[in-house]
Amino acid sequence: MGYMAVEEQSSTMLHLKRSPGIRSWSLCIGMASIGLAAAYYSSDSILWKLFYVTGCLFVAIQNMEEWEEAMFDKTNNVIQLKTISLYALILTLCKRGQEKVVLDLRHLHDVCVQEEKVRYLGKGYLVMLRLATGFSYPLTQSATIGGRSDVEAIAALLKRFLGLEERREQREMTAHAEEVSDFLDDSSDSEGEEGKL
Repeated sequence: MGYMAVEEQSSTMLHLKRSPGIRSWSLCIGMASIGLAAAYYSSDSILWKLFYVTGCLFVAIQNMEEWEEAMFDKTNNVIQLKTISLYALILTLCKRGQEKVVLDLRHLHDVCVQEEKVRYLGKGYLVMLRLATGFSYPLTQSATIGGRSDVEAIAALLKRFLGLEERREQREMTAHAEEVSDFLDDSSDSEGEEGKL
């Protein structure tokens, strides 16, 4: 499973999705199996057996990755980041397990790959959305372990779709033109002062 998969792409819309990976499902099934095995082979009462199963299921669901979506809408100048956590859904028994962040696409300044330490597993990578306001938001809540190339591919796709490279070049050209203009103004001012002397 890669970092994120392209669900829909057009000239004005980019929809990315991410589901729990094989590692996450394997951990969930493994923990559930431990609980079932403990309940089956133990000579304890039914309540204890139920406790073993629910306890292991609880830990498995708690460590499960989230379902995540990102929508970049050029028509409405909106970025929507949505996260659905199975653990939070079960715990609250309602839609409070779903988080949604809405950002202004016009404020998006840069997209980059950031390295992050993942507890017990080493280094992970995720895409960061940097806004002109100074804030940064991760594209996903959890990092991808060891798969930097997948993360860089999504960052490159976002830059192409949003035209961030072209915008950066335009800003650099504008800044350079302003520097040249300031230099010419300063030199003409100094020539005028020399003429007066």
